[in-house]
Amino acid sequence: MKRPNPLALLAALTASVLTASAAPPAAEPPRPILDGFTADPSIRVFGDTYYVYPTSDKPNWNTTDFSVWSSKNLIDWKKEGMILDVTKDLAWADLQAWAPDCAERDGKYYFYFCARGKIGVATADKPTGPFKDALGKPLLEKGGKIITNTIDPWVFTDDNGQAYIYFGNGSKMQVFKLKPDMIALDGDPVEIPLREFREGIVVFKRHGRYYFMWSIDDARSPDYRVGWGTADNPLGPVKSPARDFIVLRKNGTAVGTAHHGVVNVPGTDRWYVAYHRHAIPNGNGYQRQVCLARMDFNADGSIRPMDPMASPFRPGDRGEPIAQKPIKNTR
Repeated sequence: MKRPNPLALLAALTASVLTASAAPPAAEPPRPILDGFTADPSIRVFGDTYYVYPTSDKPNWNTTDFSVWSSKNLIDWKKEGMILDVTKDLAWADLQAWAPDCAERDGKYYFYFCARGKIGVATADKPTGPFKDALGKPLLEKGGKIITNTIDPWVFTDDNGQAYIYFGNGSKMQVFKLKPDMIALDGDPVEIPLREFREGIVVFKRHGRYYFMWSIDDARSPDYRVGWGTADNPLGPVKSPARDFIVLRKNGTAVGTAHHGVVNVPGTDRWYVAYHRHAIPNGNGYQRQVCLARMDFNADGSIRPMDPMASPFRPGDRGEPIAQKPIKNTR
């Protein structure tokens, strides 16, 4: 009878142990919510519908047009079509169409966007456009009292009806009050210092507190991420937490996770973030995908860190349809 080889037995036992203790395969990242390569999403609610206004990615950020997507439940998204083509619809720019936002006042819609490093504003009677340049020139352009790069606009309207336009890139963020017509500036800009600020400012209000969120690092970096802070006033000052200052950052195959928008489900205290990541697979800072994450808060109002590998909805969920009348939050 042939005796077993001790070395062979040891090798087999070692292989068995290694196989049994191997980590399970990494979870699949959530699917993007929009078709194609898009980035820098602003997400808004108008009426009973959610809308996402993104950058339409092209090589080296040489983008030329804007489109909008709509959804009734945050799960099923429909491309509504192109709403502004800077090569045809502007007299003052023809390229680098980036990072838009949209706001509504008195039934009219105001579309704020970047083109050639300047910020313009266009108007329409519907959130799906088409939008028409309102001024025939930029609303914001770097120079004089505007000391930051004029990109990445975000419009916040407070409970008293006062609207603000926040913007900036580099190390400084500034804000103007807007006049009631939403296309004219009211007074001088105010600079609001933000910890590690790079770009992509977002401002919203929850339980009487003003939340500021922004992107850190370069959009081409895998470690592009989101920081935050709060203020008692829409003009600051903003204080960031010592712990959990970063609330969205890379994990697994989801990298470059930042430049986001925030939306509240009307009538509830449920919140979601639309953000972009480098496309999976083979993406980069010029080829990105828009995804959705659930944003939760601790009892003290602090934002809980979000995982870009986690899907906000389970298979078969109905999503977040907007009630015709506001309903009390039950979560």
